[in-house]
Amino acid sequence: MTRRLEVVPAVDPAEMSVAVRAALSGTGPAILPREPQTEPRARHAGSTLDDGAPAQSGALALPAAAALPTEVPKNVALVVETSGSSGLPKRVALSADALLASAGATESEIGGPGQWVLALPTHYIAGMQVLIRSIVAATRPLVMPPGSFKARAFAELVDELTAELRFSSIVPAQLARLVDAAESDTGIRASLRRLDALLIGGQAVPAALFTRATDLGLKVKRTYGSSETSGGCVYDGHPIGQAVARTMAGELELAGPMLAEGYLGDEELTARKFYSDAGRRWYRTADSGEVTSGPAGMQVSVSGRLDNVIISGGIKVALDRVERVVQSFEGFQTAIVVPQPSEQWGQTAVVVTSEPFGEGTLALLQAAVTGAVGRPAAPSRIVLLDALPTLSSGKPDRLAVVRALASRA
Repeated sequence: MTRRLEVVPAVDPAEMSVAVRAALSGTGPAILPREPQTEPRARHAGSTLDDGAPAQSGALALPAAAALPTEVPKNVALVVETSGSSGLPKRVALSADALLASAGATESEIGGPGQWVLALPTHYIAGMQVLIRSIVAATRPLVMPPGSFKARAFAELVDELTAELRFSSIVPAQLARLVDAAESDTGIRASLRRLDALLIGGQAVPAALFTRATDLGLKVKRTYGSSETSGGCVYDGHPIGQAVARTMAGELELAGPMLAEGYLGDEELTARKFYSDAGRRWYRTADSGEVTSGPAGMQVSVSGRLDNVIISGGIKVALDRVERVVQSFEGFQTAIVVPQPSEQWGQTAVVVTSEPFGEGTLALLQAAVTGAVGRPAAPSRIVLLDALPTLSSGKPDRLAVVRALASRA
């Protein structure tokens, strides 16, 4: 059996909430939230954090996805289009049961139902889950105004929350702006402390930034998950709800009721990423990691993407490890590390930042990375951009960065 699939522009969160409620209950069609400026789907070099909306000029087109079907399997309620920051377009099909299982697990983890500040686009799973959690809690989310993310505007919305429990979900780049503002403004700091949980996801949180946030008294929770897991399913290293984790050949795998049905129109990819073992369905994350058990239960440690590796001088280098070292330095908390070709080494790591840096900084970073990861991992240079390109989710657009560097060569 099938149901109709409807594309819903991700413009008005209130209208989107109505469509989501109908999709979850089965009284309306399945929905595919879509960023209104992407038709066909494209990746933009503009930064939503800096410019408010992805720039129309300089759009970098991704390979075209297959034609969108008009119907989907009956149990599918939501389809999320995602390309991450470096991959091909995918359409993740999610059931109402999976979405509600995720929302219920989050509610249990953060202390119960509450009211949310919506600060992320609803065509991404993190923003969509804020709507779903609000539906489950029977509360109305307060929505950040369009445009550049401003710490004061966010804090003012927090002050308007009226429920007993108050929450929000943001990405590390937004957290950095909140922390910067809270360190110098006691009013903003007091507002942010009113939140009972501030979920941080989308990418790894730099350790120094996390420490600054907790030192301010912010109740931050680092989340790990993806569209394929209906959003975050590991909080501060612990699987939530009925989620479980394991590693196979160094790759982190996840299981639980929050898993997606698969990829719409791509049976081969679905079979490659989702499989059953001893009666349990698993999702291959393509992340390296470690899972241990102890008195506090299962502990998940994610070390990086398995595909974010270069060969430098014949040695494998995990760029995620290099990036963590670089981000531990003051002024480099939002910097990223990308691969670049090298005549001498084959490939090298390059640090890209939008923050000015002083003479001798490269040598300091090279020494730190060499000590922590090894000499082949030492970055060959630092590139300063006016602004780091991001996806509309706030995550760095690594393909745009690599292409920007190539245009300078």
